[in-house]
Amino acid sequence: MNEVTGAERPPMGIRLLHALQKEPDWPAMTAEELAALREAVNRKRASPLARLISGFPDRDATIQWQEVALPGRGLQVRVYRPSPGRAGVRGDLPLVLHVHGGGFVGTAVQSDWVNSHLAARLPAVVVSVEHRLLDHDTPLSAVVDDARDVLRHVVQNAPQWGIDPARTAVFGESTGAMVTALAAIRARDCGLLLRAQVLVNAAVDLTSTGFEHASMSRHANSPTLSMPQIRLFQRLAVPPGTDPRALSPVYADDLSGLAPALVVVPTLDPVADHGRCYAERLRAAGTPARFTEYPGATHAFLSMPRLVPQARAARAEIAEFLREALAG
Repeated sequence: MNEVTGAERPPMGIRLLHALQKEPDWPAMTAEELAALREAVNRKRASPLARLISGFPDRDATIQWQEVALPGRGLQVRVYRPSPGRAGVRGDLPLVLHVHGGGFVGTAVQSDWVNSHLAARLPAVVVSVEHRLLDHDTPLSAVVDDARDVLRHVVQNAPQWGIDPARTAVFGESTGAMVTALAAIRARDCGLLLRAQVLVNAAVDLTSTGFEHASMSRHANSPTLSMPQIRLFQRLAVPPGTDPRALSPVYADDLSGLAPALVVVPTLDPVADHGRCYAERLRAAGTPARFTEYPGATHAFLSMPRLVPQARAARAEIAEFLREALAG
């Protein structure tokens, strides 16, 4: 394994946070232990104290939970809007559908910092899906269904949401970026026009080949995403008998005609090469893809702006990209 140099060390705040936490025994984790871990992690991520890591919401945005009635189930979404009376806000707004990361843990609340900013500054309606989380009974396909069904529901009910369905973008982080990439492919296939897709620290290959990238071995012990975590994620995402290629955007038969993409890659990330590879595949298929690396940033850095300073530059780039794509 290649040795990580001093220049590649994660930010001090990340290292301190990692040192204070006990690493779970990922390979041996039972269903009960996973459920307990999820509850504890998400309780922390949704607490006011977590803002010291995840950042404070934009004061010019409102945030509320809303129930969405989907086929056979209800689902919570976290909705971000520009504050009433904010200058420049008029008529129906663009829609940004967001899918948070975490895989088997995570909540839309952890992305309040970036999503509230996008809502206030684009301006736009940002809908973050509180999707089902992976466990021994819930594969990745269920998460994909949640994102697809929420997107379809909001677009089909545009007047009630106050959005312009012709100005729609999708945005995902980590697992959410994989789901977002799949959503963009499905949107094209069903004739739903997307203006843009934003993929941040995306994992896009669930096959065994996904573990063979150089970034996987180089950053196998990353403090924000380790190899044992990734292997547990894969085991839950694609149960035995499931074709991992069908849920791996990098193996899609046709990547042409998709919404222009912004692919954001933190360099200190086991799945960094996933993002690099996917951007290359999009370009080879003729889909416009802007690719940006953030040296010294770790996986999930956009959810930890107080610890990883590169998050602010990434947020600014995402806002600029979406503003241009959703204009007029």
